Formats: sequence, C-alpha cells, structure tokens
Amino acid sequence: MKNFLLKIYLPLKCFIDYLIREWLMYIPFHRFRKGIIKLQCKHVGKSTNFLMGIELRVPKNISVGNNSVINKNVLLDGRGGSLIIGSNVDIAQETNIWTLEHDIHDDYHIDRGGDVIIGDYVWIASRVTILPGVTIGKGAVVASNSVVTKDVPAMTIVGGIPAKVIGQRKSKLKYRLNYKPWFR
Repeated sequence: MKNFLLKIYLPLKCFIDYLIREWLMYIPFHRFRKGIIKLQCKHVGKSTNFLMGIELRVPKNISVGNNSVINKNVLLDGRGGSLIIGSNVDIAQETNIWTLEHDIHDDYHIDRGGDVIIGDYVWIASRVTILPGVTIGKGAVVASNSVVTKDVPAMTIVGGIPAKVIGQRKSKLKYRLNYKPWFR
C-alpha cells in the first residue's frame, strides 16, 4: 500500500504544481490568483496586486510588502536565497528577479545564490533583469531593459547594461499604490 501511495503522490504533486505554475496564474480573477500566491509565499502584504502570468520559483522564500504591484509575466526567483520586496513597489511587466545564477569562473559551472532586497517605493520599469545579491534602496528607479548587477543606492535612477547611475529621484514619496485590477 505504501509503494502504491508513493507512486501516485509524486505524479499528483507534479501535476498540481504544474497547474498552479502554468494555468492558475493566468486566471483573470484577481482575488483567486492572489489567494493562491498568498498560500505559497512567505508573506504578501495588504492591497498588493499580482497580474496574470506571474512565475514564482520557490515562493516560500519570497516576501512582498503592502500596496505593491507585480505586473504581468514577471519572474520572481527564490531558489538561491530570500527575495524581499518592500511596500509601494511597482514592478513592470516582463521583469526577471533572480536569486540564483551560475558562477562563470567556476570549472564545474556551480550555482551561486544571494538574497535580493528591494526597498519601499522602488519603481522597476519593463524588461529589467536583477541578479542575485543585489539591494535596491528606497525610492530608487530602474530604467527599462536594464541589468542590475550591483546595489542601487536610495533615490537613485539607474539604467543600462550593466545598470549605472543616470540621475537622482526628487520625489518626496508620499504616494500609496492603489492598483485596481479589471477583474475584482
């Protein structure tokens, strides 16, 4: 009986994981999708919104603060460490945030991980890639198509490959993101 249960358990678990990863994240009902994400993640704050097509890798290592917006087709990776996203963070579509990568200098192509911390009021524009071990300070802005390889100081605007400082943000950061999904 035990062998029979083991033979059924693993394929069933894989199928359920597949459904969550590939199908349920595309359901247009915001509350349902957010409920599934809250069950998987370490922490999800109040009034945080996840649009369709989010990909979570090891979500038990992912925390998101209050009033944040994670746009469509964003990859959040928790395999190599913690991914901590603050409050009032706006992450635009098709962004990839990695906590695990390969060491290009290692003879055996080993994995190398590191925590990623994104402070409050950060705005990450479309198609940005953030690599492991990076901290993005409060109020920073990352321009579209940038690759962030090093820490970004608070209230700094960065852009490019690799991302470099291109300006300073002058906002007093008094806003609170209040995204209203089409399907409530």
